[in-house]
Amino acid sequence: MRSYREVLRQYWGYDDFRGIQREIIESIGNGHDTLGLMPTGGGKSITFQVPALCSEGTCIVITPLIALMKDQVQNLRRHGIRAAAIYSGLSREEIIITLENCIFGDIKILYVSPERLSSEIFRTKLRHMKVSFITVDEAHCISQWGYDFRPSYLQIADIRKDLPHAPVLALTATATPQVVEDIQDKLSSGQETFNVFKMSFERKNLAYVVRRATDKREELIHILNSVKGCAIVYARSRRRTKEVSDMLNEAGISATFYHAGLDSTVKDERQKDWQNDKVRVMVATNAFGMGIDKPDVRLVLHIDCPDSLEAYFQEAGRAGRDGRKAYAVLLYNEADRRKLDKRISDTFPEKDYIRKVYEHLAYFYEVGIGSGYHATFEFNIDDFCHKFRHFPIQVDSALKILNRAGYIEYTEEQDNQARVMFTVSRNDLYRLENNTPNEEKVITALLRNYGGLFVDYNFIDESFIASQCGLQPQQVYLILKSLGQKHILHFIPQKKTPYVRYLQRREDPEHIQIMPAVYEERKEQFRLRIHAMIDYATNDTICRSRQLLRYFGEEDSHDCKQCDVCLSQNHGKTRESTMTAEAKAILTLLSDGKPHHITELRDIQLPTDSLNAALDYLFKEEHIHMEDGFITSV
Repeated sequence: MRSYREVLRQYWGYDDFRGIQREIIESIGNGHDTLGLMPTGGGKSITFQVPALCSEGTCIVITPLIALMKDQVQNLRRHGIRAAAIYSGLSREEIIITLENCIFGDIKILYVSPERLSSEIFRTKLRHMKVSFITVDEAHCISQWGYDFRPSYLQIADIRKDLPHAPVLALTATATPQVVEDIQDKLSSGQETFNVFKMSFERKNLAYVVRRATDKREELIHILNSVKGCAIVYARSRRRTKEVSDMLNEAGISATFYHAGLDSTVKDERQKDWQNDKVRVMVATNAFGMGIDKPDVRLVLHIDCPDSLEAYFQEAGRAGRDGRKAYAVLLYNEADRRKLDKRISDTFPEKDYIRKVYEHLAYFYEVGIGSGYHATFEFNIDDFCHKFRHFPIQVDSALKILNRAGYIEYTEEQDNQARVMFTVSRNDLYRLENNTPNEEKVITALLRNYGGLFVDYNFIDESFIASQCGLQPQQVYLILKSLGQKHILHFIPQKKTPYVRYLQRREDPEHIQIMPAVYEERKEQFRLRIHAMIDYATNDTICRSRQLLRYFGEEDSHDCKQCDVCLSQNHGKTRESTMTAEAKAILTLLSDGKPHHITELRDIQLPTDSLNAALDYLFKEEHIHMEDGFITSV
């Protein structure tokens, strides 16, 4: 059998492994459950791709990132490695062919989304496969204490029962000590403990900066003009990405924007333009970045504050992967603190509100108490909120909590909803005269219920529009297609609809039990993550790098000497060291905090020239204030 180094050299052209790659590869290659903690850009994919090629059978890689799995499959195939992926969007026939190829030994690496693990086809075919080992990418998603917990990841434990002899390799770039422990607990087979390998999360070439900014847009332009090179700007909302991108272009900085709501061809085109340096700045939501291999990003800016240090660290870490100097800048002001605090109540609404949503859900579907067991319904959140006067963010949060409590199964497919954007201006739209009455009704309903349709795509609900217009959803679909053919708007039809499935018979709302593990404990963890983010943004006394490393359990850290805190403190030390003995004597006199008349300085008994020079220095460096012959310490 070829050695790991031979495989590395043959397929990737590297002479040797770096960091903890070798230790992880040897551990999983020897059949041990293994956990690898590696920072963004640390070379995670090598740790499962190399041993997969050196082992008999198929390596199954579980990852939530469809764009990443497609990308990696293409790259592996270009290297002559037999790889495939199963994800939503493939036909049943395509899935069966791929799985049977694995059974026959034609596939070495199979990427699977976690949602696929519960599929009966997948589970049936899996039992006939020879699986070398299971790789769990983004392993923090399995932890209820992780910042990006996904219930579908919990099904991995069931997969292990079907494959008792296949070891597990869990990989993550962001995990606190508590999450590391929880990952092992959730993935453990009970037979042996995990071998844990941790690479320091320190990035010596990356300078972390927090900039207090009342006017964030002005500060953003200033920083981009000061630091040359490729950049990513992260924004909280889809609409904001377009606004910031337009603002930068108007300022003479080439930019484009990216979010999950864009058509896949548009996303691919914009990503390529940015990667090929046709556009300097990518303004994006957190949908952008995973698996993007662009090593020369010099600057990552956050114009909005993320929910957690895990998310911030991962996104900031996309700067400077080439090892050269790079910057991660967070723009922050007091409005961010208020917004972050509000996210706590939005994500964990009051229990009585959650029960109210559960009750309204039953009214919405006309499900009586004691009935509805395993009933499945399409869920139109716009229609639901309109009917019961709720806000979508709180409803979405309430349904997720009811899902975790075991009352319903709530599956989001928001990214696959229908999307619309007008291709004519508002004025031109009003001048059109050849539309049918039903077309006019649909146009009016769109304008009344959805904003920003002239500047960007917006998700729409055809059933909701149909109810507003007195039409059938199929009629609305055909009308939107017709308006698209007339070049009045661009219509992207929906692919899937979110759904709600009752896992229990409908209860009286008063009997709904929301346990502490589902609500109070998770709310407290979320609150702690939010406040850790706020603490990082507002703590101007401890090195930024040291703050981040301590959060991830690295107590033995040191000052980076390049973040804004370190530079500020070093500047203060430099000023102190250049201070003359005469200046220090003056400050000692003023240390009582009272104003002193300039004549009192004679008591120090200094030559006049030395006294004047010391006063000039202290005034220039803003150590003292002088007015009407009196001096005070600043």
